[in-house]
Amino acid sequence: MNRGIIGAIVAVVIAVIIAAGSWYTVDQTERGVLLRYGAVVGTAQPGLGFKVPLMDTVEKVSVKTTTFTWDKMNSYSYDQQPADLKISVTLRASPDKVSDLYAKFGSLQTAVNQVVSPVVNQQVKVVFGRYTAVKAIQDRGPLNGAIKDAITATLKDDPMIIIESVQLENIEFSQNYLHSIEQRMLAEVEVQKLQQNAEREKVQAQITVTQATAKANAVRAEAQANAEATRLNGEAKASNIKITGEAEAAAIEARGKALGNNPNLVTLVQAERWNGVLPTTMVPGSSVPFVSVK
Repeated sequence: MNRGIIGAIVAVVIAVIIAAGSWYTVDQTERGVLLRYGAVVGTAQPGLGFKVPLMDTVEKVSVKTTTFTWDKMNSYSYDQQPADLKISVTLRASPDKVSDLYAKFGSLQTAVNQVVSPVVNQQVKVVFGRYTAVKAIQDRGPLNGAIKDAITATLKDDPMIIIESVQLENIEFSQNYLHSIEQRMLAEVEVQKLQQNAEREKVQAQITVTQATAKANAVRAEAQANAEATRLNGEAKASNIKITGEAEAAAIEARGKALGNNPNLVTLVQAERWNGVLPTTMVPGSSVPFVSVK
């Protein structure tokens, strides 16, 4: 094989290598950072792209949503109770700022370690320190929202990373403190139970008083009705007696006037009522009834 053939083969191989290195592909969940001799010169969008062979390279940066977790973050509550908190932050690299992120940090993981992690540690301790241990347990939702707001507000001026959500996954207090909380809650439940019993007894007493009052009112009303009936009955009887007395008096007065006007009226009445039988015995010197010689 002469030198001409060897040179041609070498030239073809070099041409193939150059041609193969002149294009690249970027996935939809990534953005490419175009480097020329190691310096950032642009951002490669998803799809097929071309670059200058032997001069340009493409570094791919993920823009997928990723969750990072900080486990057992030691913090103190407002009442100085130690606790280990588990925090998860869901974030992603800003697609428009991947070249800045790569130029400054080289990767998303490095950016999270150097930027996000210190903010999370600081703000979680600050916010958690505003809550008592009991309040942190009772108001876990508001506590989670306050932590998210604090982290998001601190990172709002860093456009390279987009915070999507923050989740307070767990709060772990010491066993002694958890036992004391359990005993306190049991005591509160017992107090509430006693209060409910007292309220129930109070209501029952009110019902009893109401029933007794209603019964007394009914008895009083019945007595008043009976008294009124007795009064009315007495007045009716008195009225009847008065009328009867007045009638009898009128009758007696009429008879008296009749006797005064006609003295023989008594004899007439006696004769009308006599049965015609003479007495079998008579008192000496007496006269036969109803018999007059005049």
